[in-house]
Amino acid sequence: MRPKELIKKWIEIFNEGDADKIAELYHLDAINHQVANEPIEGRNAIKAMFSAEFSTADMTCIPENIFEDGEWAILEWKDPLGLRGCGFFQVIDGKIKFQRGYWDKLSFLRMHNLPIPTE
Repeated sequence: MRPKELIKKWIEIFNEGDADKIAELYHLDAINHQVANEPIEGRNAIKAMFSAEFSTADMTCIPENIFEDGEWAILEWKDPLGLRGCGFFQVIDGKIKFQRGYWDKLSFLRMHNLPIPTE
């Protein structure tokens, strides 16, 4: 599966809130680094991250642009509450090997009425 097509599938599964299915899109040793957080390493840890996030907030990814360049896909997104972000996905052998995401964590926490860290 080409990177752009894989990211379209990723968006579909993300919007279903299914941590098991989304984790299957990643290599066993994949890294997911949402820059507002520490990097998550390994498919099982990524699955646990998505499971925790899906149970904490109702999240929807609305794609604005998806670009493909070689083994990379770039996703520019927004959500229904007005948050915007961008994700970079390295796709090797039809699975995500590396992901980096940029978004405003403080805005996300405020929009979902979640606790704001004091440190």
